[in-house]
Amino acid sequence: MKLKSIKDKFYEELSGTYGQNEASSFFYILCDSFLELSKVNVVLNYDSNLNEEQVNSFINALSDLKDFKPIQYIVGNEEFYGLKFFVSKGVLIPRPETEELVSWIETDFKDKSPSILDIGSGSGCIPITLDKVILSSKVFSVDVSDKAIEIAKINAKENNSDVQFIKCDILRYEEEFKLDKCFDVIVSNPPYVTMNEMKLMKENVLDYEPHLALFVENNDPLIFYRTILELSESKLNTGGVVYFEINEHFPQEMIRLFEDFNFTDIELRKDFRGKPRMIKGRKN
Repeated sequence: MKLKSIKDKFYEELSGTYGQNEASSFFYILCDSFLELSKVNVVLNYDSNLNEEQVNSFINALSDLKDFKPIQYIVGNEEFYGLKFFVSKGVLIPRPETEELVSWIETDFKDKSPSILDIGSGSGCIPITLDKVILSSKVFSVDVSDKAIEIAKINAKENNSDVQFIKCDILRYEEEFKLDKCFDVIVSNPPYVTMNEMKLMKENVLDYEPHLALFVENNDPLIFYRTILELSESKLNTGGVVYFEINEHFPQEMIRLFEDFNFTDIELRKDFRGKPRMIKGRKN
């Protein structure tokens, strides 16, 4: 089968569901992953014949995409802040909004030597990237999931990072948090999507990404934020800063929560879509 025939098949079978632009994007991403061909080289090689193994890779990927499997899980990686991260069903796919959170911390601490605690390792994209861009930092990260820690450690090795990953259920930090040190920065992108919002999520998220890392109960949507601020009372240095990615529907509630814990210099930021998605505060 020729490469152009594969392209036509992707357009024909995916455009109705995803739209032609996204179907095209999927095709070129898979060409890069399966054939190591850039977009330009794909165009130059439309008439090349694929072997059976290559054809099967594309056909299987097409089937997965029709079942709404995220393209990142199909190719097994996602780029984040210029670094490549292995991803699988056990961790969330890194998002561009989270890159903005990392950029904020980098700007604030790039010329300093902070000790950093990341809560909710996932793929490791936040702690590993901070370790790489803030050269004098010392970064620790905790997660409740064995699978997430396994994947994060793989990504640390691949990106030459020495982040220390530790298993801990942050909601049980009084019993499980064993790090006998304080930090200059605590950062977290915790679960914050309420169960009521679940019906608004796309199938590719609901069916494949880990619910443990996404959802919180409707009756206590800020449970992780409140718990982390409680932890900061004993584990954040005076003058230290807490950074959160947040649910766009609770910005004022987050400001009040920081105020309840006597934080100052509270700053709320919008993401590239204009939604309030990040907040920081300084410990007195």
